[in-house]
Amino acid sequence: MRSLLTFICFLILPSAMAQHKTLFLVAGQSNAVGQGDSTTSIHCATGTAFEYRFSGDTLLALKDPAGQQELQFEQAYTGSAWPSFANTYHNLTGSEVIVVQAARGGSSCHYKAESSNYGSWDNRGRLLLFDNAVKKTKAATLKTGIPVTGIIWSQGERDANAINAQQLSPEEYEAQLILLIRQFRAALGQQLNFYIIQTGYYLHHPTTGFDAVRKAQERVAGKVKKVYIVYRETNQFSEKGWMKDEIHYNQTALNNIGATVAKQVALKEKK
Repeated sequence: MRSLLTFICFLILPSAMAQHKTLFLVAGQSNAVGQGDSTTSIHCATGTAFEYRFSGDTLLALKDPAGQQELQFEQAYTGSAWPSFANTYHNLTGSEVIVVQAARGGSSCHYKAESSNYGSWDNRGRLLLFDNAVKKTKAATLKTGIPVTGIIWSQGERDANAINAQQLSPEEYEAQLILLIRQFRAALGQQLNFYIIQTGYYLHHPTTGFDAVRKAQERVAGKVKKVYIVYRETNQFSEKGWMKDEIHYNQTALNNIGATVAKQVALKEKK
């Protein structure tokens, strides 16, 4: 009898593990979109990682260039952090990963930092992004039957530039980031984890605004429950040779971000 039960468990458990799926929303600006190189991006094993496409209401194998030109969001040009994230997360947890990509280059957190038609995550501005991110995520949830587990946020460069230009104060940025987190939770689930990839530097520009954004992100993580800094080393990328240009991360950096964030997310979920 014991041998029979062991055999049945052997058959059932792998199937149960294969059915486990986790849905993440990725949001922010150009480094969340990805400006790397798809030829050196990580390849996920078949059936382990997917991305949701709103146009067509379909799930596609997650590979770079990830993301779609839809709902004002953008596709990676040409590599991103998200295949690396999904691959590492799957290896750690056994879960299939579904990514909802909702990022736009140059987008601001606070409307005062919005530049031209790049968009804002605020409730005010010329091109508003929040509602479309929620719309895409809810459609993915309806398609898969899986609620979103967490939001991965990579944004802050535009607001840092605005702080340098004295268009925005660090306090205003911090308050808006907190408001945005609350709005995401009101729309998608109050228990959502919010994972922040800390903002790096814009080379040959004053670091004052970028340091202010980084400190604000730390403060938000310190006082808002279930908000975590999951990557801090972006300010070291120039010294490592991990910059594609003055502000965008290269694929080595993006692969490192993805793997590190996945490890941190898996660790936070266990806690």
